[in-house]
Amino acid sequence: MLTRLHGGHVVDPVNGVDRVEDVWFENGRIVARPDHRKADVEYDAAGHVIMAGAIDIHSHIAGGGVNTARLLLPETHHAHRARPGSTPLSEAGWTAFETGRLYAQLGFTVVIEPAVLPHHALHAHLEMADIPIIDKGFLTVLGNDDFLLSALRDRESDAALTDYVGATLHSTRAIGIKCANPGGVCGCKQNLRSFALDDALPEYGISAREIVARLQRAVSATGIAHPLHLHMSNLGLAGNVETALATIDAMQGAPLHLAHAQFYAYGKDGKHGFSSAAARFAEKVNANKNITLDVGQVMFADTVTISTDVMKQLNSLPSARPKKGFIHDGDANGLGVVPYSYRISDYYNAVQWAAGLELFLLTEDPMRVFFTTDHPNGAPFTTYPEVFALLMSADRRAQWMSRLPADVLEMTTLPSIKREYTLSEIATMTRAAPRKLYGLDDRGQLGAGAIADIAVYKVHKDKAEMFRRTAYVFKDGELVVRDGEAQRFTRGKTLFVRPDYNSQMNTRLDAYYEESYGLGRQMFCVEDGALPNRDFFEETSSRRRM
Repeated sequence: MLTRLHGGHVVDPVNGVDRVEDVWFENGRIVARPDHRKADVEYDAAGHVIMAGAIDIHSHIAGGGVNTARLLLPETHHAHRARPGSTPLSEAGWTAFETGRLYAQLGFTVVIEPAVLPHHALHAHLEMADIPIIDKGFLTVLGNDDFLLSALRDRESDAALTDYVGATLHSTRAIGIKCANPGGVCGCKQNLRSFALDDALPEYGISAREIVARLQRAVSATGIAHPLHLHMSNLGLAGNVETALATIDAMQGAPLHLAHAQFYAYGKDGKHGFSSAAARFAEKVNANKNITLDVGQVMFADTVTISTDVMKQLNSLPSARPKKGFIHDGDANGLGVVPYSYRISDYYNAVQWAAGLELFLLTEDPMRVFFTTDHPNGAPFTTYPEVFALLMSADRRAQWMSRLPADVLEMTTLPSIKREYTLSEIATMTRAAPRKLYGLDDRGQLGAGAIADIAVYKVHKDKAEMFRRTAYVFKDGELVVRDGEAQRFTRGKTLFVRPDYNSQMNTRLDAYYEESYGLGRQMFCVEDGALPNRDFFEETSSRRRM
């Protein structure tokens, strides 16, 4: 069925379009305007903005941590049933079904879960299959596992590490590799409570710096699109901007993605010994074109933090709001779940809020800074419309800043920043840039041949209202949202990569599992049959993306 959206303002940075024109699609794909055919269905998009479906590159939507958080916070479920919309977490859709519905209603059509342990992969895939409408994928986590750390200790070759990464991506059906607090989680299990970039890890004698450098090279050598996705050391600590700057320097121009960077944008200035150092961080990123980052914006709300960085989560337990939490000392990273409430009256929370906005506004290239709240760690994804509005209006930011503790404004450059994001920059950050980062060439754009994932927003002076309620969303060419409400619950695809690697690594891993666990490794591998609706990308070691 040939469909035409006519009269709308199309914002498509990939194809250089920022003007009023029609969008045509048929059989789930964007098509060029036909010469001699009329549309079977037409939608009047005058007074609307048309973009490709948005892509969230880092959002915790499935897996052991998410389900543990659900168990730890039953009150959010009760609130959702008895008083709809009464808590931020209930508004965020605390079920798999609601996650897909609410994301689609915001105009998002692809979401990547950023932290699934390899042994939890099958469960995560089965859970993601219950999330309707949107396409999904996940990053699997390495960097604290004994096999990798032993290989580094024994000075094994880059080729061996590349084969291990390739085998892990194959067995988990992941779209990329994440490393969380490299070496630090392993050290935490040996009663370390801090682990800096150059500390030596007991038993292995290696540093976080070496883990990151070797793992980065291995991920790059597989040829997959996404570079190593790094949750750095020292998350959340005053002065940790020095860790971020040193990590960037350590890459020496090699590609690296820094996750939830706001949580590393802290200095030690002021009477509280805690300040924003986002300006220094952004300056460093601007000067190093090999670095990309997602922000992890904090918003003032009750939420829950979910992380495989067990060291950080263990240290966070005393500040839990409410006073409860869960630490799982599992294989490799384990996981930690700690509830938290970000308050506008809290000096430290207010600095965090300001630091995130500074990173957005001071990072010059919207192709290298990505829109996230690290859902739900900085805020639930349902706060996205308000964050868009803050980025697009200096006046709106000033209104919020007027409510902050007075001494906060002395510790941030935010009051001096007048930049306002344009619609094209918003589309770049949420469509064009994620498309490139993950190699999703047929998503995030509206050129002929692209998948017909389309979001249509009614123009509104209040940008939060505009992005909160989509007029139409099309997924694979099917109308799934109309007037802000989901109408059709389709099954989205699972996205993963399948790089080349030396199959001798499988034999080696089989022997390792038998010796270490007394179990066959095949028990933990995800077969294609578990992913009935899949879309994978064949990658070879000859392919490189910067």
